[in-house]
Amino acid sequence: MTTTTQSGQPDPSTAKGPGPAFATITSHYFPMLVALFVGVMMISNITGTKGVVLFPDLHVDFGPLSMDGLVTDGAFYLFPLAYVLGDVISEVYGFKAMRRTILAGFFVLLIASLCFWLTIHLPAADFYDGQESFETVAGVVPQFLAAGLAGYVVGEFLNSWVLVKMKERSGEKHLWARLLGSTVVGEFFDTLVFCSIAATALGISTWSDFVNYTIIGFVWKTLVEVAIMPLTYLFVGWLKKREPTYGSALESAGTIR
Repeated sequence: MTTTTQSGQPDPSTAKGPGPAFATITSHYFPMLVALFVGVMMISNITGTKGVVLFPDLHVDFGPLSMDGLVTDGAFYLFPLAYVLGDVISEVYGFKAMRRTILAGFFVLLIASLCFWLTIHLPAADFYDGQESFETVAGVVPQFLAAGLAGYVVGEFLNSWVLVKMKERSGEKHLWARLLGSTVVGEFFDTLVFCSIAATALGISTWSDFVNYTIIGFVWKTLVEVAIMPLTYLFVGWLKKREPTYGSALESAGTIR
């Protein structure tokens, strides 16, 4: 009979039969990963409000798609790290742990947005001349907030769910396939949901710009994860070796590392 720990994770010492191995969330590594994940999401949520055009002289005509430069946002270089961290947490600690992480990030982002909104509407001191600049940077645009939160929840949940389901089938083998498969699904739906809601707020008004914005965002984020996959491999392996309960879970599941 399998029991659970106070953290809600299966207790490796009582788990029976084959199955995917996951560490419990009682170690000091897990909260550090959660803090880093939430931090990346918060920074991306702010920097992503800036519309960016890379290589403005680039012009491409491909059927109905016409591109003048690569349209993206200010979080393009950082946001993929959130999915890397989500992959690590899902692979080592499981879907339940990642679900808690996603919910924690959701509420932190929501609280941050409410604090920004409240601070903007507080009466400014006579000597303070940065009100307009502060509103420009920290202003809470409901459309952006809804887009960011919706894309974040949908994308991260699907990313974690796909990775864990694939791990149930393959065990410790084919980590590359789990990382790639979950990334493609999670990033696609995250990008599609976010762009569909936020595009008009960014000033995107044509279908070609929307397709450009969506495709470039999806392809870029996916390529970044593929490029840094060797580092993700190393970090996952390092973390698995240092999580005692992961080794216990492997033994209980009869998995050879």
